Formats: sequence, C-alpha cells, structure tokens
Amino acid sequence: MLYNPGMTLIDTHAHLDEQSFETDLSDVLLRAQQQGLETIFTIGVTAESSVAAVQLAKEHPQLRAVVGIQPNYVAAASPDDFDLIAGLASDPHVVAVGETGLDRYWDWSPLDLQQDYFRRHIALSRSVDKPFIVHCRDADADVVALLKAEFQTGPLIGVMHSFCGNTETATACLEMGLFLSFAGMLTFKSNAALREVAKTVPLDRVLVETDSPYLAPVPMRGKRNEPAYVAHTARCLGELHGLTLEEIGRITTENAKRLFNL
Repeated sequence: MLYNPGMTLIDTHAHLDEQSFETDLSDVLLRAQQQGLETIFTIGVTAESSVAAVQLAKEHPQLRAVVGIQPNYVAAASPDDFDLIAGLASDPHVVAVGETGLDRYWDWSPLDLQQDYFRRHIALSRSVDKPFIVHCRDADADVVALLKAEFQTGPLIGVMHSFCGNTETATACLEMGLFLSFAGMLTFKSNAALREVAKTVPLDRVLVETDSPYLAPVPMRGKRNEPAYVAHTARCLGELHGLTLEEIGRITTENAKRLFNL
C-alpha cells in the first residue's frame, strides 16, 4: 500500500455490486478508508445494477452511486429500464448518469441503439443537472462525433471514464469541457503512449479511478482490483506531472468534488 498520513483520494469509478465483492465488501471499504479514500463511486451498468448501486450508497456513507445502462447492455434492456434509470437519477445518493457511451469491441448491441441510449443519457444528465460518465471502447471517432453534435445544443458536463484514447481524442474532449479519468491501464508497461497523452492533460481536468474489480494497476496487476489500489494509478499520474502522490491526490480530489458537486 502507498498510504501516507493526510493523503486524500476519490475513486470515481468502481463496480462494487459485482459478485467478487459479495463476501468482503466491508473489508474492501476499510482498506480504502485506510488508504485515504474519502469517497468511492459505484457504477450501474444495467437497471438492476443501478438499483444495487443506489442501495449500496444508502448503506455506506463512503459511497455514491452512478446510474445508467452501459452500451453493451442496451439491447437487453426492457422498455421500462430507462424510465427506472430516470427515476433513480434524482436520488440524492446519485452523483452522475452512466455509464453510457459506445463500444465497438463487443458485438452485443447495435451501434445505432447504443447511440440512441447515449443521447438519452446525456439528455437525462442535463435534466437532473448531474454529469454523465462515458464508456468508450474502440469507438473514439464515433464518440467524439456524437459528443460534438450534442455540444452544439448546449454545454457538456461529463467525464471520459478509463481514458485510453490518443492526443486527438483527448484534445477534442477537453475542448468540449469534459474531464479525463485515468485507471490502472495508465500504469501498464505496454501503455507508454497513453502516459504521453496523460502528460498533456491540464491538471484541473484529471480524475483517477479503478474500474474495480477489473484491470488492477501495476504492481497489483492480475489481482482483483479494489478502490484502495487507485493510489497506484494516482502515483503514476503524479509522476508524469512531476507531482507527489499527496499533491496529485489533492488535485484529483478537488476536481472530483467540483465536477460532481460533492
């Protein structure tokens, strides 16, 4: 662990309703608290998991919920599922809408249906005045094109979750006012190009996350990821900007509080 007294962090993206946390969530949250995490966002990917996220946030003061239908699951959504998401979005335990976006890696949902739900989530985020969280996998050009079209109708308040895009994508998103959140992939030896991109992102627009239980950062790679490990990603991001872990922790925490009205 990387704990230092006085360090603060916020994990802006975790999936704590996943089965892998069923038996030891209390221990996971304790380790996160010991690591200096003030808050953890638990993210919905379906109507069912969004309900679970809200329930977890109600049970644990350390947690906040994000509700939405992830693009890979929109084809399986029932006609009433998005209405349920819309109802949950106004709950005071919910800080954002999502995750939404586009995914060309998996062939689980038609792209036009993903785009429809992406637009619905953006509209919902505007109606409840809460940010939206974007999932983007092998679909950078499509995501940027849709965001640019939406940007023509009004400001965008959101974050590119687990950002892995190139400089062109980063620049386009930043120009539209979005934040970029970095996860464990930033620490992987094979991702030197992503680290070069991360160096260029203004410090007032960066966030950190784990995407737990997936893609644990070095040196925990291969293990189940958990919120406490966000410190490893934060340290890597800080080093890229010539900052200590404590400094980047303070900066990313302040950014998260500002964006999500914490």
